[in-house]
Amino acid sequence: MSSLSFSYPYLLLLLLLIPLFIVFIILKDKKRHTSLKYSDINQFSKARKTWRIKFRLIPDYLRVLIIAIIIIAIARPHFYLSKDNKDIEGINIVVALDVSPSMLSEDFKPNRLECAKSVAKEFIENRTTDAIGLVVFSGEAFTQCPPTIDHNVLLHLLSTTESGNLEDGTAIGDGLAVAINRIKDSKTKSKVIILITDGVNNTGQVDPISAANFAKQYGIRVYTIGVGKQGYAPYPYQTPFGKQYQNVPVEIDEGLLKNIAKETSGKYFRSTENSSLENIFQEIDKMEKSRINVSFYQQTRDVGYRFVFVALILLVLESFLRFVVFRSKF
Repeated sequence: MSSLSFSYPYLLLLLLLIPLFIVFIILKDKKRHTSLKYSDINQFSKARKTWRIKFRLIPDYLRVLIIAIIIIAIARPHFYLSKDNKDIEGINIVVALDVSPSMLSEDFKPNRLECAKSVAKEFIENRTTDAIGLVVFSGEAFTQCPPTIDHNVLLHLLSTTESGNLEDGTAIGDGLAVAINRIKDSKTKSKVIILITDGVNNTGQVDPISAANFAKQYGIRVYTIGVGKQGYAPYPYQTPFGKQYQNVPVEIDEGLLKNIAKETSGKYFRSTENSSLENIFQEIDKMEKSRINVSFYQQTRDVGYRFVFVALILLVLESFLRFVVFRSKF
C-alpha cells in the first residue's frame, strides 16, 4: 500500500490563492473586452465568435495551473510505500564452517567447501530477519562475520571464504568456542550454532566437549553436520603436470559430533551428497522458527521532481499558445 504525504504541507495553503487568480483573470478579461452601446445589433446576429475569442483564456488558465503545480512541488510530495510485514523476533545463528584442506575433496560437486557455502547461502537468504554470523576454522578459528541482519555483507564474506588461509588441521573445539563467544551474551531467547566439518578434531586449544558444556550453560543449541561420503573421496593436488587426484579416506568423528549435539539439545546430521546437505539445512530451518510480532516498515519515494517536469511541459505549451497561436501579449 502507498500513501501521499508532504515534507512542507503548510505551503499547500498557497493553493488558496488559486481561486483569486481565476477571479482576477475573468475580471481582467471583461475589462479588456469592454461593452459598447449600439442602436441596432440585428445586423450582427449571424456573426460568430472565432475560436481565438472562444479559447482566448486557455493560456491564462494554464498559467494558473502551472503556479498550482509549482506550489505542490515545493511542498515536497512523496509516497510512503508501506508493506504490511511482520516484524519477526529473530534468533541468533552462527554458522561454524570447517575450511581445512580436506574440505576441497570432490565427493561433493564442485567440492565440499563450495557445496557447503552454496547451501548456507540459500539458508541465510531464507532467514531474512535473523542475526546470522560466520565463523571459519581449520587448525585455528576466527570470526569471518559477527552476527548481523545485514545479510548482504554476510553473503559477500561467505562467498570470499576459502581454504588455505588458516593453519592446517581441524580444531573443532576452537571453532565451536569462537562461535559460542559470538552469541553467548545475546538477549534473544533462541541461540543456534550450525557446525559443519568433514574431519576429526586433531588440534586446537579447546576441548570440543568442554565447549559443548559451555554452550549448554548459555542455552545455545548446536546442530552438527558431518560432510563426506563413506569410504574414500577424491582429493585434488597440484603437480608439475597439472591437477592430479588421490583417493583419501573419509574420517569423520561422528561420535564426537553426536555428543556435542546431544549435550546442547541439538541434532547430528550426516551428509553424503549435495542434496542431503540441502535437506539438512531445510530441516534445521523448520525446527528453528522465529516468533512474530506485528509491525511494519515504510519506504519513502520523492515525487516532487515529477511535478516540476509537468510544470515545465505546461509552461512551454502555455508560451506556445500565448505567443504563437493566440498572438497575445504577456
